[in-house]
Amino acid sequence: MNTKESPGLPTDAEVSLAKESSRLLSLYLSTQEESQSIRVIDQAGEHEAVRIPTAAFRLLIDVLSEMAQGNAVSMIPVHAELTTQEAADMLNVSRPHLIKFLDSGVIPFHKVGTHRRVRYLHLVDYKAKVDSERLAALEELSAQAQELNMGYY
Repeated sequence: MNTKESPGLPTDAEVSLAKESSRLLSLYLSTQEESQSIRVIDQAGEHEAVRIPTAAFRLLIDVLSEMAQGNAVSMIPVHAELTTQEAADMLNVSRPHLIKFLDSGVIPFHKVGTHRRVRYLHLVDYKAKVDSERLAALEELSAQAQELNMGYY
């Protein structure tokens, strides 16, 4: 896994192809089956049927959909271990700020030699918790503003 190399934005031609590909593939997605069969054709015209897990097929459609919107896409395995800089980048915080979270026990980590490593799964759990708390606080503030007739709807 290489999370340091960020993918470039798709070109206009790739965006157009991704739009068409995701649309066509989604027509064939069968959620009733454990696997999907696709036919791969090489440049010589040779073709072969390939069976892939439905989850992978769905992921391919999701990647193409993101590309169709002009977004760069990268994949990180759930059990991946990130450096503190990679983890900080994912949370959009500074590395020293992330280290405070780690040292205070807010986000679990372990050390490899003298270097801290954060599991991607722990980072996603933390982000989901913070996002949920943030949404609850916003809903409470909105309710208070409505009760006080502050003109917010």
